[in-house]
Amino acid sequence: MEYIFSDKISPLKPSAIREIFKFLSDPKVISLAAGNPAAESFPVKELALLSKEIFEKNPVEALQYSITEGYTPLREKVTNRLKQKFNIGKDFDETIIVSGGQQGIDLSCKVLCNEGDTVLCENPSFIGALNAFRAYNVNLKGVDIEQDGIDIEKLEMSLQNEKNVKMIYVIPTFQNPSGVTMSLEKRKKVYELARKYNAIILEDNPYGELRFRGEDIPTIKSFDQDGRVIYCGSFSKILSAGMRVGFVNAPKEIIQKLVVAKQVNDVHTNIFFQILVNKYLENYDIDAHIEGIRQLYKKKCDTMLNMIDKCFDKRVITTRPDGGIFLWCTMPSNCDAFQFSKKAIENFVAIVPGSAFNADENAPTHSFRLNYSTPTKEQIEKGITILGEVLKQFLM
Repeated sequence: MEYIFSDKISPLKPSAIREIFKFLSDPKVISLAAGNPAAESFPVKELALLSKEIFEKNPVEALQYSITEGYTPLREKVTNRLKQKFNIGKDFDETIIVSGGQQGIDLSCKVLCNEGDTVLCENPSFIGALNAFRAYNVNLKGVDIEQDGIDIEKLEMSLQNEKNVKMIYVIPTFQNPSGVTMSLEKRKKVYELARKYNAIILEDNPYGELRFRGEDIPTIKSFDQDGRVIYCGSFSKILSAGMRVGFVNAPKEIIQKLVVAKQVNDVHTNIFFQILVNKYLENYDIDAHIEGIRQLYKKKCDTMLNMIDKCFDKRVITTRPDGGIFLWCTMPSNCDAFQFSKKAIENFVAIVPGSAFNADENAPTHSFRLNYSTPTKEQIEKGITILGEVLKQFLM
């Protein structure tokens, strides 16, 4: 039988990152491709104790249906933490729990964008968000980023020239895939442009608490005065990725529509894991836990950067992030990153070519992404050494 798929799904391609995972079953392959948190960052013992307590004292609550908005004690804790630590949340805002930050992105586009509306995003950007936007048949346009974040002049040109710009999607802090952080000046300008051209900002911040150098920069949502910023956050990078517990803080009218869309999608986020996260916040110091992750990632990032300085051709330009889990390498303009990634995997090192993160999937790229959170120190050292040797041959 010949299957005819919907117009929304037919153009979508499998995630390049997930495709690379197919090679990772080979124990010889060193993965510098994943976006996973470090396994040693999971508070396994604490979560095991709390899980036992939940099933002993109140198993029905953890196993029964729950409300779409999220487990009320957890919603309250998230709301309070956002306000106290990040100055996020005005009187017109509410918070809901979603199934990872990815669902927050998807639902935001679903409730705000019609087919043909324009979504502007950083270029390169997070592949999960790009595919979510593509699935709704929007006009997806990328805006180049610089060392201090999105190119403001090009952003305004896009706002002027593109039709029906509904949303600006940004990852201001330790951006995926580049590792770049948007300056405070640019954050304010993005907000001013959104006001000027009447666009919604979707601020995605899964890595913001993973700063291991420098000073924190206020989120765009923290200076939202007229209810045009949707803020997506997650426990995936600071507690557990597999729990799929994220959150959205946004104006109440938007939250109400997100709730309706979520009811159609999955009814509610896994209630056991919501209760587990809530129990962890009650019983342990999550800020101390996060500080431990920061120090772990600082060591891994420094190891990778030191090895790159030692092993890579000097023509390869590398971002030097102050936090997060990624860095971005750019080869000379005559180099094809996809071909380089194939050479890398032939030498048992997995990386992600930059084409996976382009708004225009067919645009050429000479950049690739590296991850330092998942591999061990030894894997980082060996993997970068191998990539350095491959680069010597590739750049000849």
